[in-house]
Amino acid sequence: MNEVIDKGNIPRHIAVIMDGNGRWAQKKGAMRIFGHRNALAAVRDAIEGSAELGVDFITLYAFSTENWSRPKDEVDALMEILVQAITDEVPTMMKNNIRLETIGDIDSLPDSCIKHLKMGKEKTKDNTGMTVVLALSYSGRWELEKAVQAIVKKVVKGELSAEAINQKVIGEHLNTANIPDPELLIRTSGEIRISNFMLWQLAYTELYFTEVLWPDFRKKHLHEAILAFQKRERRFGKTGAQTKGSN
Repeated sequence: MNEVIDKGNIPRHIAVIMDGNGRWAQKKGAMRIFGHRNALAAVRDAIEGSAELGVDFITLYAFSTENWSRPKDEVDALMEILVQAITDEVPTMMKNNIRLETIGDIDSLPDSCIKHLKMGKEKTKDNTGMTVVLALSYSGRWELEKAVQAIVKKVVKGELSAEAINQKVIGEHLNTANIPDPELLIRTSGEIRISNFMLWQLAYTELYFTEVLWPDFRKKHLHEAILAFQKRERRFGKTGAQTKGSN
């Protein structure tokens, strides 16, 4: 008998490390970029499936700062795929009331990518449904580095005292200042690590790892991850009895 997802216990924010494109392609005797191109179907299913369940935010780790060290041909092709994907998907996002946002060092991307990202964000800015966040040229350590620099500048200018720096202030200087922390992180391809992704925000996130390679990821795999999430007891440092309201 199939398990039923509890619509009253859906994670508000799901983060996804989309891993396995290269290995998927290699298994088929093709170049790595073939895997990246075929990953778009998985992206659509993850977004559509999340929206159908009432998820408010989904963040997709699309390109890390470390990915710049990959072969130039692969990076160039990834950027072309990104531009095409934005062009193709924005009309669907408009139709489905989905908003596009980004985190990361967007200014380091090629001009064509920046142009299309700005266009997509501008067109969808008034949409009130789910928000899709693309993490591009992003890493957790880079984000924290930039946050510390911004805070130090305020301290030097006398706009902020050292004693006033707390977790709330740090959070306000992150790329995700207006985005809730993820409740569920999904990583595909069988790798069991977070790879410099949302290091601050994942403090109490439930981690879910699957052997499925990203191009093969579909709604049923998203549902499996959410079902696993719903079986867990989220204690946030408390005892099980405390979270259940017992003494």
